Amino acid sequence: MTDNVKKMRRAPTQKRSRERVDTILKVVCELISTHGSDAIRMGEVAEKAGVSIGSLYQYFPDKASIIHALADRYNAESVHCIEEALAEVSSADALLAAFDKLIDTYYELFLAEPVICDIWTGTQADKTLRDMEMEVSRANAGLLAKAILRVRGNDGDFKTIVARCLLIMYSGESTMRLAIAVPRSEGREIVASYKRMVGRELAEMARI
Repeated sequence: MTDNVKKMRRAPTQKRSRERVDTILKVVCELISTHGSDAIRMGEVAEKAGVSIGSLYQYFPDKASIIHALADRYNAESVHCIEEALAEVSSADALLAAFDKLIDTYYELFLAEPVICDIWTGTQADKTLRDMEMEVSRANAGLLAKAILRVRGNDGDFKTIVARCLLIMYSGESTMRLAIAVPRSEGREIVASYKRMVGRELAEMARI
């Protein structure tokens, strides 16, 4: 769990407790998919999860902490996905192909997962989510920078490359928010434009 997440009151340690938390988060995902996060009420979450309201509050002090826990899970999956996709990259062409595929995967994921859309649409209004977005962008930028340096044979200034990669990753999050907020045909063109711009930047950085 990232440092910026509003922590649960009681972190689950036993299997039964972890399963209960998983059930709560699953219920919240279903509610978000149906009604959006703004309509979520703690009493309804407790009822549908089959737990008492007191038990719910033992784990999550408020609705925001549940949303943050969900965002943290998606962020962890994001970092793992990018790490896996870039792990074997050893050439400029492979780097560009891998990143291009990642962008398409993310866009389709955002379209298919209303929970992700809901959470990140509200990012700008929630400081914790903004901090989390920055944190995961930095983590992903580090992964991308390492892949670029590997392609370059470790020839290059790491801090400079990381800064450029941070811009790529952070603007990518903004691109996805914009792309899902407009009609799908327009969204696909926005994503395609982002890929073209980023492709030129990556090609330049990957070139020794």
